Amino acid sequence: MSSATTTTVVVPGTHLMTALLGQQDQFLRRIEKEFPRLLITVRGNEVRIEGEDTLGVATASRLFENLVTLLQTGQTLDDTTLERIFAMVRANENPSEILGHNILKGAKGRLIKPKTGGQKRYVDAIANNVITFGIGPAGTGKSWLAVAMAVRALQAKEVQRIILTRPAVEAGERLGFLPGDLMAKIDPYLRPLYDALYDMLDLEAVTRLTEKQIIEIAPLAFMRGRTLNNSFIILDEAQNTSPEQMKMFLTRIGFGSRVVVTGDATQVDVPNGKSGLSGLEKTLDGIEDLAFVRLHGSDVVRHKIVADIVAAYEKSEASRS
Repeated sequence: MSSATTTTVVVPGTHLMTALLGQQDQFLRRIEKEFPRLLITVRGNEVRIEGEDTLGVATASRLFENLVTLLQTGQTLDDTTLERIFAMVRANENPSEILGHNILKGAKGRLIKPKTGGQKRYVDAIANNVITFGIGPAGTGKSWLAVAMAVRALQAKEVQRIILTRPAVEAGERLGFLPGDLMAKIDPYLRPLYDALYDMLDLEAVTRLTEKQIIEIAPLAFMRGRTLNNSFIILDEAQNTSPEQMKMFLTRIGFGSRVVVTGDATQVDVPNGKSGLSGLEKTLDGIEDLAFVRLHGSDVVRHKIVADIVAAYEKSEASRS
């Protein structure tokens, strides 16, 4: 292999090498499968990568360097994380920058962070814009990351309160058949927002902040007539707004506020099918401090079967269009 390219990655420490290779070298075997044209050998604390595919050698070297950086920062590897890292490297992204971006420490001490390149772009857009639209399928972390960014902004005193809202639109069920008063009827629609909140803050903190109205969770209809200053506002499931409701919501925004609008254009439950998200990007094009971020099947972080289902739907819709 006289024309072969060779590079070496030095791994600082036996414990890091063990974590890098995995039990019985399972991670090394998976990396070798990802780069079948390369010869990867491990000697001592060095990983040697050799092959005639110069680009492949460089990519594999970058992969190992990112893995070492992540392990040094406390990241643990598993099969799912490794597959996500492969996807990032294929997209010419740096996994250490994406997975090393901590948003905040959650209620149980778990670090909340983006898990894909698309999620990192989404989080960056929220940090750098007044209004961010996160559009994508179920499982891409649209609402969860938005709530994390809201809690971080509140803790940093960038805003004085958090407002979480959703349209109370039936998905094949009738509100009138549900027991209880109005708030009891709409509570199931707001429950996913509570669930995300409990991932970020403990129950006692959520209860205290809700009682003080520092955190407010309410249906979209309750936003009419209000001006929302110094707030972090999340409109979830925005595909189920009407165009009139969307306009009403966007014109509630006051000084010192930040807004995230999330939605999935494939799950519209509005009675007439006319969604407030439809055509909105074209309408708002050119407005400063406003961004649209589109997440895809590759950003799904739930069970692998969910990603496969989303990918199947995306393929079907692409073929139809």
